[in-house]
Amino acid sequence: MDLFLIRAAQLILCLSILIVLHEGGHFAMAKLFGIRVEKFFLFFDYKFHLFSTYSRWWRRLCGKQPIEKDPDGNYPYHGTEYGIGWIPLGGYVKISGMIDESMDREQMSQPPQPWEFRTKPAWQRLLVMLAGVIVNFLVALVIYSMILFVWGSSYIPLRDMKMGFTYNEQAQSIGFRQGDIPVSADGETFRDFTTDVLRSISNAHQVTVLRGGREVAITMPEGGQSLLDMLQGDRPFIAPYLPSVIDTVLPNSPAAKTGISSGDRILAFNGHPIDSWTDYDEQIHILSRSLEGATTNDSLRKRTVAVAVQRADSLKIDTITLLLNSELQMGIGKTYALRYYKPITEEYGLLESIPAGFSYGVNVFCGYVSDLKYLFTKEGAKSVGSFGAIGSMFPASWDWQRFWELTAFISIILAFMNVLPIPALDGGHALFLLLEIVFRRKFSLKFQERAQMIGMWLLLALMVYAIGNDIFRFLL
Repeated sequence: MDLFLIRAAQLILCLSILIVLHEGGHFAMAKLFGIRVEKFFLFFDYKFHLFSTYSRWWRRLCGKQPIEKDPDGNYPYHGTEYGIGWIPLGGYVKISGMIDESMDREQMSQPPQPWEFRTKPAWQRLLVMLAGVIVNFLVALVIYSMILFVWGSSYIPLRDMKMGFTYNEQAQSIGFRQGDIPVSADGETFRDFTTDVLRSISNAHQVTVLRGGREVAITMPEGGQSLLDMLQGDRPFIAPYLPSVIDTVLPNSPAAKTGISSGDRILAFNGHPIDSWTDYDEQIHILSRSLEGATTNDSLRKRTVAVAVQRADSLKIDTITLLLNSELQMGIGKTYALRYYKPITEEYGLLESIPAGFSYGVNVFCGYVSDLKYLFTKEGAKSVGSFGAIGSMFPASWDWQRFWELTAFISIILAFMNVLPIPALDGGHALFLLLEIVFRRKFSLKFQERAQMIGMWLLLALMVYAIGNDIFRFLL
C-alpha cells in the first residue's frame, strides 16, 4: 500500500504541474489578445467542484460580496473563476466564444462579442490553441536543463563495463556473443547504455563490439531490427550482464520468510540455471505467460517455485521452496550496475546547462516520435496504458531527480499528443484554423460541434482501451 501511495502522489503532483502549465499557456495567450477566460480549472468539475474562487466562503474570506447565480443556475462573469475539480483526468480553461468540451451552445447562439474567441483574427486564435503545447515542450527543455545544472549527468562509459552484455538467441544468430560490449553503430560511438543504443542498433548496417579486448564488426540483417522486438520477449536483445546477487530483501516478503539474505546469489529457478539477472527475468517472463488464463489453484501451484541459492557467508547451496506473490515477486532487490562500475559525472554551469538540456530534450522528443510507429503493431497496441502504466514509471521511493526526469518526459508526451490533428485536441482546433487561414473561410458552428463530439468520443474510446490494458496487466 505504501508503494502505491508513493507512486500515486508522484503521479498526481506531476500531472497537476503539467496541466496547470499547459492550461496556463492557453490562458496567458488568450489574455494577451483580450479574450475573456471564464474558467481555469485543474481537473474536471462535472456537477460539482472541490474548490472555486466563486464559492461563497472564499469570496467572504477575500472580503468580497458573494456572486449570485442567474435564473439558469449559472454564475455571471465576474473575472476568471479558478478552481479544482474532482475528476483527475486533466484540466481546462473555458474561453468565451469557443466550441470546446463544455459544448456551450447557448453562448454560441448569442451575437458575437469583441472579447470572444470567435471574433479574433485566425492567427490569434491559432496561437491561443498552440500555446499549451508550446508551453509543455518548453517546460520539458527547462526541466532537463535544470536537472543538468543541479545534478549534472552521471553515466557509466560502455567500454568500462568489463563484465560485458548478455544477448538473446536472435542477437547471437546475427553474430553477437555473450560478453560483447557494443561500442558503435555505423560509425556512431556509444557513450553509455541507453535506449538510444538499442535504437541505433535496430537501424544500423554494421555494429562494432569489443570482444576479448579487440574490436569486431557485426553486419546487421537487411531491413534492420524492430526496436519493440528488441525490448520485449522473454529475454531482451541486449542487456548488461549483472550477476544474480541479491542486494536487499524486503521485510515480510516471500524471500525474507524463507531465510534468503542480502548477498546470497540465485543459481537456479525451478531447475533452470541462473547466472545473471537477465536469466532470472527470463524465467519470470516465461512463468508469467504460463499463468495467462490459469485458475486460482493452478496459479498457486505455478507460483510455488524452487530456488537454488548460494549463501554469501558460507558459499553453501540451499534449495528453497517459496510462493511468489501475485506480481511474481520474491521481495528482493537486485544488484545494479553502480555496484560494480564507477560512474563519471559531468557537471554543468547555468549557461552550459541550457543548451545541453535543450539538446537532450530535443533528442528525447525525436526518439519518442520515432518509436510511435510501433504503436500500430499488435504488440505495440498492447503496450498502450493510462494512469496505471504512467504511475508504474515512478520509483518506489521519492527521488527528486527521477521525478523531474519523468515529469519532463511526460510533458513531451503531452505536447505531442495534444498537437495531433484530432478534433477536441489542440491539434484538431489548430488544423481547422490553418485551413481557415488558407481558404479564408470559417467552418460552420454545426461542423465544429460535430467535430468536437467525434473527437471527444474517440478520446473516450482510447481512454477506455488504455485503462483496460492497465487492468489486464494488473490482473496478470
